[in-house]
Amino acid sequence: MSTAPVLQEDLNTEKKGFSKEHRKVGLASFIGTTIEWYDFYLYGTAAALVFPALFFPTFDPLYGTLAAFGSYAAGFIARPLGSMVFGHFGDKVGRKKMLTLSLLLMGIATFLMGLIPSYQTIGLMAPLLISILRILQGFAVGGEWGSAVVMAVEHAPKGKRGLYGSFPQMGVPAGLLLSTFVFSMVNNSMSNEAFLAWGWRIPFLLSAVLVIIGLWIRLRVSESPVFEDLAEKKQLEEKPVLTVLRTQKKPLFLTIGMKLVQNATFYIYSVFVLTYLVGTVNVDRSIGLNAVMISSVVGFVTMPLWSYLSDKIGRKPVYLGGTIATTLFIFPFFLLMDTGSVLWITIGIVLGLNVIHDSVYGPQAVYYSELFGSKVRLSGASIGYQIGAILAGGFSPLIATWLLAKYDGQSLPIILYLVALGVISIIATLFARETYRDSLTQ
Repeated sequence: MSTAPVLQEDLNTEKKGFSKEHRKVGLASFIGTTIEWYDFYLYGTAAALVFPALFFPTFDPLYGTLAAFGSYAAGFIARPLGSMVFGHFGDKVGRKKMLTLSLLLMGIATFLMGLIPSYQTIGLMAPLLISILRILQGFAVGGEWGSAVVMAVEHAPKGKRGLYGSFPQMGVPAGLLLSTFVFSMVNNSMSNEAFLAWGWRIPFLLSAVLVIIGLWIRLRVSESPVFEDLAEKKQLEEKPVLTVLRTQKKPLFLTIGMKLVQNATFYIYSVFVLTYLVGTVNVDRSIGLNAVMISSVVGFVTMPLWSYLSDKIGRKPVYLGGTIATTLFIFPFFLLMDTGSVLWITIGIVLGLNVIHDSVYGPQAVYYSELFGSKVRLSGASIGYQIGAILAGGFSPLIATWLLAKYDGQSLPIILYLVALGVISIIATLFARETYRDSLTQ
């Protein structure tokens, strides 16, 4: 039996004094998600710029980068498992508990990364340990996204779910900005030798302080009113993950397909591009880092704007238009990168990551949440999101690096790979239903 929501008054509009609480939850979702993604993106930046020399030094530079991105992809492999475990307990015992646990796990893994000796010190144990901690990171972030966005959406006032659902989404550019900024500051404040010897560890160790702040904030918010109502009526699903896999196959497969091109292009434009600009275009690594930081700032404007627009005209037209634009922009993106111009590189990354990408990623949180019923919402949204992430985002830098090596630095095979994902996402979005007028309750 379908668990799709039906039209009725939202529970949250009936909660006295709710207006203050949902703003607090939105802020907590944003700050906590920022810290979580700061931790996650540190690894991506380090995998592009540092880890090939420190943990995979016996490889040719290009294949060392390939090995580093392989360990980077390992974190994505664990994300669907994290989404299932956190989704199951989030739908059974509460969203808030899962938010706290995911942040704690991520912080521990990131801090320990900053303590691992290099390959020259402990040999093969170095890449093994860094990969294990990356998997723990992936498991944690697999539970983070669903818990954060469902909390924000279920606390949002009626008619503004898209806007408030964008708060945890904005944690992504904020985390990317913070991690890139800290990495860049440390890199620019010392010699290359000192940076490779010990400086790169500072951003990872700093995570401990940020996680303590995030935990303090998250422990102060209230549980989702939708979940509390289900618990009060004893209507919680016994096996939410199995229910999704058995009865929610259509929205599950659609969300996976809708995710592909957004996630792949995001990691190509923010992670792989750093390697591409240095190794293929032969420009200084600071150019890519600075462009990514600028785009992260712009994201604070573009993401809520696109999400707010989805509250006014619907999720589907905004999401579909963004998916089509993302697919069409892939070819000019690489043309802009190949110019070697600081200006055109920056314009290309900002257009790709903000003006276009955010039209998909901004409304994604609320769209995925609304496609599933309240009893299985966290499980369904999380699993669809994370499986799409592993199929596209986790492997896209790895596949792009392999294609670059196989075809002698040509970008066309990478473009064709991304366009193929774009076609799949466009088709999936066409089959998705409109949800912006639906209620979040059963």
